[in-house]
Amino acid sequence: MVIAPHIMVEDVTLQSIERARLAYEQSDLRSKLARHHADVDSAFWGWNNMWLAPQFRSWSIEKDIRTISCPVLAIQGIDDEYGTLAQIRDIQRHVPQTQLLELGNCGHWPQRDQPQALSRACAGFYRAQV
Repeated sequence: MVIAPHIMVEDVTLQSIERARLAYEQSDLRSKLARHHADVDSAFWGWNNMWLAPQFRSWSIEKDIRTISCPVLAIQGIDDEYGTLAQIRDIQRHVPQTQLLELGNCGHWPQRDQPQALSRACAGFYRAQV
C-alpha cells in the first residue's frame, strides 16, 4: 500500500513545498512540527531543500517501479496539494496489479482527512490478499 506517493516531480508539488518553506519561516509551522521531530530543523530543511534543488526536478522512479510484482493499493486524495492523481495512475500504468483509491474531500493526509474510508479500503485490500 502507498499513500500519497510520489514517483515523479510535479509543478504542484514544488509550488506547495515553496509555500511550506514560507510557512515554516513566517508562521507557527515550525513549532507544530517540533512536536513530531527531535530535530525539527534538520527534518524540515532536509525535505524542503532536497525537493526544491534544481537538479531534483528531473527525479523519477517510474522505470524502477516496473519490477514490482506484488499487489499494490495506491491511495491519493483528489485535493492533495502536493501531488495529482497522475502519481497513482502512473503507478498503475507501470504496475498493472495496482488498485487505485481516489479519495474525495481529501488532501495529502488521507489518514487525517478520510480515516474511515482509508481504513475500510486497507482492510478490504488486505483481506483480498489472503
